[in-house]
Amino acid sequence: MQDRFTSREVTTLTGITARQLQWWDERGVVKPEREGHRRLYSMNQLTEIAVICQLRRKGFSLQGVRKVVRFLDREFGKGLAEILDRNSETHLLTDGKHLYLETSAKQIVDILKNSNQPILGVCLTDAVRQVRAGVTAAKVSTSVTSRDYLRRARKAS
Repeated sequence: MQDRFTSREVTTLTGITARQLQWWDERGVVKPEREGHRRLYSMNQLTEIAVICQLRRKGFSLQGVRKVVRFLDREFGKGLAEILDRNSETHLLTDGKHLYLETSAKQIVDILKNSNQPILGVCLTDAVRQVRAGVTAAKVSTSVTSRDYLRRARKAS
């Protein structure tokens, strides 16, 4: 599997615009490596971008998402991608306004502070699966810009 992705590949795989990606870099939401003027993203960063895009589509503010990312790093020493790993027993839950982290069957942590509303599950692992499927499809393709690759990437999203 590919380990570094260009901005163009990230935008194709996640549906984010190039300007949004640049803005997130400028604000420190996701900090890519730099190779000259090019931005290069790791698989974990690509996963985080896909999850953040999904949360934004669900109506969460970027400020709220940044709080979640900082909380995970500060309290668990892990990034969003590590929390959402296949083997992780941790789940993000939402009531539509707040994000909760389920760390076990007995503990749910309110990341953005307390709420008395019922909790609804938002499946973020689907976003992760779609991105990884796009990466796998890209590996099979001989050219990143081939029509077949672009069609598969759009179909996965």
